[in-house]
Amino acid sequence: MSEKSGRWIIRVVMVIALTTFVGFSLLPLLNNVIKANQMPSEATSTPSQGAQSSQQPDLEAQARGYELVLQREPDNQAALKGLLEVRLQALAQKKGDVQDVIPPLEKLVKLNPEEPRYGVLLAQAKQYIGEREGAAQIYRQILISKPGNIEALQGLASLLIQQNRPTAAIGLLQDTIKTANTVNQAAPGSIDVPAVQLILGDVYAQQKRYDEALAVFDEIIKNNKDDFRPVLAKALVLKMQGKTEDARAIFAKAINLAPAQYKDQIQQLAAGAPTPAPSPANIPSLTEEPANMTPAPAPATSSPLPKSVN
Repeated sequence: MSEKSGRWIIRVVMVIALTTFVGFSLLPLLNNVIKANQMPSEATSTPSQGAQSSQQPDLEAQARGYELVLQREPDNQAALKGLLEVRLQALAQKKGDVQDVIPPLEKLVKLNPEEPRYGVLLAQAKQYIGEREGAAQIYRQILISKPGNIEALQGLASLLIQQNRPTAAIGLLQDTIKTANTVNQAAPGSIDVPAVQLILGDVYAQQKRYDEALAVFDEIIKNNKDDFRPVLAKALVLKMQGKTEDARAIFAKAINLAPAQYKDQIQQLAAGAPTPAPSPANIPSLTEEPANMTPAPAPATSSPLPKSVN
């Protein structure tokens, strides 16, 4: 296994969740917004291009309709969400531009300051198009009021790594863990420590600080004995180190702990079998149990992580 593919495969474990799923790169997360509203015909192709066109909505016409409403009612959230949805569908069909989703997102962030997800989506969009300072500012603003927001922590950590500042990313995550007890005493459940630790362990693994990554995963395992994700993470790190026999035993434990829908894919990882490429149709929603554990390709170094550990 090459070094590059090794770094990719360690991230596989970070997209597994039992009840929630958090995407990290732009398109996996944004596509979740439209997944429930995609037309069934999108999953079916026909030889006739004309037939395909007749089955698909006229996204440009829909967008124009929402824009006309917004000219009269700039704060109409139904129209803003509809416009965002249409532009996300265009992105999913490779007919749009990431820049197009930014204006409605900016408006939705302004109208919904209590809802961090819009801010995360906006930050990811800015990060995707290279506006890193703007993205970092949004992530940090979210973390001021919600220091345990996993999506914002993931985003900012990834951004710092893109800027060749892994020490800052590690410091951000370590500080979050150190302050968790105090924060959670004031507002119980604000910081999900195991989830933050998973991000930290992945950052260590990306930096080839394998001993530190393993120490983090071992600590999660010690405190969450029924959670298969840190077990799988540990197995993958051992495999990356070439410790095949040690990894095999840990993979077996992960398979034993994992829900049925993940067992076959973990076995494939243990055997070194390639993982199928993802598509928008198999990207899970942020609020539903994922149908698979395959990460979508990210535009830069990133690590999708589960929001909570059960």
